[in-house]
Amino acid sequence: QLQLVESGGGLVQPGGSLTLSCAASGIALDYWSIGWFRQVPGKEREAVSCISSADGKLHYSGSARGRFIMSSNVANSTAYLHIDSLKPEDTAVYYCAADRAFRYYCLDRGLFGLWGQGTQVTVSS
Repeated sequence: QLQLVESGGGLVQPGGSLTLSCAASGIALDYWSIGWFRQVPGKEREAVSCISSADGKLHYSGSARGRFIMSSNVANSTAYLHIDSLKPEDTAVYYCAADRAFRYYCLDRGLFGLWGQGTQVTVSS
């Protein structure tokens, strides 16, 4: 079955770091675009980063650039999102998503049809 499962969220103090994981089943990561998105209650789900299927290039949103590092491991079908210097405004549910279409750009939630259940990240003292 095609499935994405996020993990690694939790309560973190400001300035801390964490790494989120997205385990993919039934998906060859090198043929899919994989993205990370986040959502705060009452706000739109926003793009964080993604890897485009066409060329494997990393893309970061303006808000994520500098403190977020996305990577993927094709062998174990897992994508990662490492976040440094966490801030309270990073608090959100973080989702991973996948899209099989051949694309060079992927920072758009409308392009993705397969989503994980999300993992909560809370940054607080």
